[in-house]
Amino acid sequence: MNRYLSIFSSLLLFLLILITLSCCTKDEKETTRLNIYPPSVEFGTDGGTIEIHISSNTSWIIINPSEWCRLPVEGAEGDGILQLTADSNQSENERTATILFKADNISKELQVLQRGSSDTVPEFSYDIPPDATNMRDMTSVELAAEMGVGWNVGNSLEAIGGETAWGNPLITKTLIDSVKAAGFTSMRIPVAWSKFSDESTFTIDVSWMDRVEEVVNYVLDDDMYAVMNIHWDGGWMQPTYADEAYVNARLEAMWDQIATRFRDYDDHLLFAGTNEVMVEGDYGTPTPEYYTVQNGFNRTFVTTVRKTGGRNAYRHLVVQGFNTNINNTLSFAEIPEDVTPDRLMMEVHYYDPYNFTINENSSITQWGMYATDPAHTETWANESYADDQFQKMKTNFIDKGIAVILGEYGVLSRLNVEDHAEYRRYYIEYVTHSMVHHGLVPFLWDNGYTGNHGMGIFDRHTGEQVYPELVEAIVTALPEKNLINPVSPYTQ
Repeated sequence: MNRYLSIFSSLLLFLLILITLSCCTKDEKETTRLNIYPPSVEFGTDGGTIEIHISSNTSWIIINPSEWCRLPVEGAEGDGILQLTADSNQSENERTATILFKADNISKELQVLQRGSSDTVPEFSYDIPPDATNMRDMTSVELAAEMGVGWNVGNSLEAIGGETAWGNPLITKTLIDSVKAAGFTSMRIPVAWSKFSDESTFTIDVSWMDRVEEVVNYVLDDDMYAVMNIHWDGGWMQPTYADEAYVNARLEAMWDQIATRFRDYDDHLLFAGTNEVMVEGDYGTPTPEYYTVQNGFNRTFVTTVRKTGGRNAYRHLVVQGFNTNINNTLSFAEIPEDVTPDRLMMEVHYYDPYNFTINENSSITQWGMYATDPAHTETWANESYADDQFQKMKTNFIDKGIAVILGEYGVLSRLNVEDHAEYRRYYIEYVTHSMVHHGLVPFLWDNGYTGNHGMGIFDRHTGEQVYPELVEAIVTALPEKNLINPVSPYTQ
């Protein structure tokens, strides 16, 4: 009997533990989350609609005492996007409303302001007057057509710890001259700017500004286009509500300095606001929070550069889609408002299929219609897929007046795999020609390493071409190239 009682007691204790753990888990799961973005909006006199993003893990209700601005529901559950509509304001005076969102014990306010008919929209404020000298009267699409094909001087100026910290030598004029002589007409210059003389104010060290400008001049002196960005830079650009205010303040402070320093250059110099903005480690489809905040980074960049005035009032600027992924860009990118029309470009990157292009641990070593071994060939992202992706960018951006920069693409080498070099060459030839054919400006990613699993095509010490067949495959790209009958890796 005692033995059975002991067993019963043990079972009862086990059940109590399970109940306790279950309750704890339940409590953890039921922690209420409610966020509203943006927290405040402003309408013009004529009214209109503005998207309101709700992020929640439970049901919520809306309390709206206003009659002149409306939301389409009184409540719902989970994440959502609502259209806030405002009537026209017939009064001379501005008016305000506070809309309350409630979920359990959490409340969030949405502040709404609408200008009155007597209000005037202030003119855009420039630090110095706009100056169109040497800034040609060209749209971004027209300028992109002149940029040709480009190359990245990667893993150098964006290296954390200094220009040579990631194994490359200092960038030299000899290297840049060699890239120009090879036939490239544009260069992308990734930069990490967080070398501060005063970290509390994000003041960029003058000597670092000098070095970046020296490299920019190497490019411009060779009559090439230069695209200069803020690259990964340690990963501080996290697109979350928690980091939003900090990141926007830091972006504004840094781009104000960069744009002012390079303000007097002509339109062969372009600024790109960010790089592959994403939440660190999360490669999935972005949440409304993530892409909304990232779109805001683009707005901060464009507004900050324009305000510096001078030639920056007319400079061509490059913004990015979420993680520079084509599908994310097509689905979620918003073109920021710009006081200067037709001077914006959208940047995406292309590394599809990942297992063939940059996954060094993959057994996928062949690509395209001439692949001979199904076991070593990816089943997606072939020639027609690439054409379709670039056509979508053309239809959704270029045809609507927004040029497209393909800021990074390429294939790492597999020197220990027979025949891989030809598939690598064929991939680079095909996608480069397809990009150019569809009106995109391609920039090959070169990390400076030319050995096994490297992506370099030039010797960074001498400027010599290590893979001349890849150089030729890129610089011979022409818009009118016939993509229906590409050259087989095995017919040359």
